[in-house]
Amino acid sequence: MSSVTRDYYEILSVERTADGEEIKRSYRRLALKYHPDRNPGDAEAEIKFKEAAAAYEVLSDPEKRKLYDQYGHDGLRQSRGPAAHDFSRMNVEDIFSMFNDIFGGGGGGGGGFGGQRRGVARGYDLETEVELTLEEVSTGVEREVHFTRLDVCETCTGTGAKKGSAPIKCPTCGGQGKVQQTGFGGMFRMVTACPACRGRGQIIKDFCETCKGKGRMPRKRTIGVKIPAGVSDGQAVRVAGEGEPPPPELSPAGEGLRGDLHVGIRVREHTLFEREGDNLHLELPITFAQAALGAEIDVPTLDGKAKLVIPRATQPGASFEVRSKGLPELRSGRPGNLIVTVKVEVPRKLTKAQEKMLRDYAASEDQAVLPETQGFWKKVKDLMHGA
Repeated sequence: MSSVTRDYYEILSVERTADGEEIKRSYRRLALKYHPDRNPGDAEAEIKFKEAAAAYEVLSDPEKRKLYDQYGHDGLRQSRGPAAHDFSRMNVEDIFSMFNDIFGGGGGGGGGFGGQRRGVARGYDLETEVELTLEEVSTGVEREVHFTRLDVCETCTGTGAKKGSAPIKCPTCGGQGKVQQTGFGGMFRMVTACPACRGRGQIIKDFCETCKGKGRMPRKRTIGVKIPAGVSDGQAVRVAGEGEPPPPELSPAGEGLRGDLHVGIRVREHTLFEREGDNLHLELPITFAQAALGAEIDVPTLDGKAKLVIPRATQPGASFEVRSKGLPELRSGRPGNLIVTVKVEVPRKLTKAQEKMLRDYAASEDQAVLPETQGFWKKVKDLMHGA
């Protein structure tokens, strides 16, 4: 498996200083993204799914993580503690059963993969993303979101069995859906989903021709999602009940609570403004004359223009506030400010009149400046005359 040579922190896209919650969130996101049911026939996605599981098993365990940080993969292989699992040989559903706590099992916090909350089966949460402009962040927007979710197969109503047939009790687990495994010389035991029935407690002899025995079918869905004003990059909007129904092993017909859809926000970089919380920053070029004498100028904002008074003798790099022209605060709606930092530009070309005025000004300050540039032919004439 490729994960034995790849860095576990790199696989989960976290820093080495990441805490347990950050590691858990990253693994959950990757497991959702690369789940084979959402990537049918994609061998690379299954590899990445199992890589993420291997990385999470180590980095979520303080002892294994310490060993890994000190000695890398060799340290884990030589450890006398519980051995790491070979996820490349494991069934996908078995992997989910191992980490059921972070996919919603046990409730608390609302959501996840096929867990139960207060005795009610709950479906998978889903994630997707939308990209917004700063203008859209400023006003809020409703966006169409396209995603694919697994829904109950209409042909077999979720059983996975061919019409006219029915599942039978699994002979491997006796209908329990779970088996107990012993490892590392009998020093520990682990209860996992039955590999024969994948935790359902039943096996199917005649598969449904539509879903091939899975009981679920991928379906594309489009919904409108209201994005509130003031959201930040990396935040998410939760749409309750737009996730998946409970998995077949918990409820073949999908009865229970659907998961939620989490719409992640990505904010596109702006050509003029930089964001800092609810404030916006703008670098504004002004002329030497405006800086020295002062001026009233128009500055761009997200919704048009605003007046800004530049006082006399303004120095390069000075900053000014334009009140209430930033972004709204997410909860209160109170607007931030626009911070304008001036940049005094030196003109690249001067007319003769402008150059004379500047030379007169320099002379009044008794400042030394370069002499006036002579024309090419005048230089040639002076050179020849001197010769």
